[in-house]
Amino acid sequence: MMPFTKVTNEKKLKLIANDIRQDIIRMLAAAGSGHPGGSLGMTDVFTALYFNALKHDPKKPDWEGRDRLILSNGHICPVRYAAMAHAGYFPRKELLTLRRINSRLQGHPHRESLPGVETTSGPLGCGLAQACGIALAFRMDEKDNRVFCLISDGEHDEGNTWESIMFASKMQFGNLTAIMDRNNIQIDGNTEEIMPLEPLREKYKAFGWEVLDIDGNNMRQVLDALEQSRKERDAPLCIIAHTVPGKGVSFMENNYEWHGKAPTAEQADVALKELAVWRKRIEKGEN
Repeated sequence: MMPFTKVTNEKKLKLIANDIRQDIIRMLAAAGSGHPGGSLGMTDVFTALYFNALKHDPKKPDWEGRDRLILSNGHICPVRYAAMAHAGYFPRKELLTLRRINSRLQGHPHRESLPGVETTSGPLGCGLAQACGIALAFRMDEKDNRVFCLISDGEHDEGNTWESIMFASKMQFGNLTAIMDRNNIQIDGNTEEIMPLEPLREKYKAFGWEVLDIDGNNMRQVLDALEQSRKERDAPLCIIAHTVPGKGVSFMENNYEWHGKAPTAEQADVALKELAVWRKRIEKGEN
């Protein structure tokens, strides 16, 4: 049961994603700090989650029947905040308070500040362990809620990530889906130069997980993978979402320097113009 209107039209989802990307740029420019790379890269995934795949109710964020979305790489919270605002959790104008003193929208999510945020995140590598705990609680309570954990590729430098991967496999958490932002960048450079991670698919499979590789910026592939995640299974699922960091803004794309650097007002203007052109192409069915 979905207590909100599920968006199934792919074109409409792409338009929502474009609007969310524009809000991300506005938020970061107003704040003067933040993380555009991963936020823009994961916009299609968050759009598909909040407007199609998740069981949730923006009017009742504590609804017991909801799925749980755990954001491990909390620095990409601008995309979560923007998606939540568009879904109706709070007014979009509040997005411009990002990172301000006393704002509910801090630079990393704070569970007690914003209804609908399940966990406080910031220290990388902790989210999957938290998701495992929630998955176990649902099993003990004999509930069919699902847990989705958004995790970065760079977090796989952390040992506790692999401990969680082992635990989830051992416990056969079929109600747990990890969605990895495989954008190949982290704050100091490219992941394969900082700490080589490949072969990630084979590693997860060796740990007993089911694995899907998708283009995380292809809405159809994202929707299909999330639909697969709801099927009955005896093992956790990892969706490796290959994304373009800074997706939609040409001077940010695939540039690790935009992992954690906000655009200036002038750069934001250029970015918004590019995204506006992209939106028109979507409206015409060209993208």
